[in-house]
Amino acid sequence: MHATIYHNPRCGTSRNTLALLTDAGADVTVIEYLKHPPTVAELSRLYARAGISPRDGLRLTEPDAKALADSDADDATILETMTINPIIIQRPLVETDKGVVLARPPETVRTIL
Repeated sequence: MHATIYHNPRCGTSRNTLALLTDAGADVTVIEYLKHPPTVAELSRLYARAGISPRDGLRLTEPDAKALADSDADDATILETMTINPIIIQRPLVETDKGVVLARPPETVRTIL
């Protein structure tokens, strides 16, 4: 099985999710999204597959994300802002052939293995 994780190595939840994927024997592609932010199209596709809105994908512990969530910004504005300032993207996003999850908590990833 192949999995792609949008990962921040400084995040414990992201590291734990990566460990779960590795322990499950997945062939994992790691994308450090802070260094290589996803495009608007890629984020839109991921959120659609996960069944969540871009607003649901905001990392609300970040002040810029909280301000955006509290605004009347539309999905296009949120997605564009995420690509410019990727720290506001909630992590980790994981994709397999079975779907996409925002792996919070990390064990959520088991639903797509």
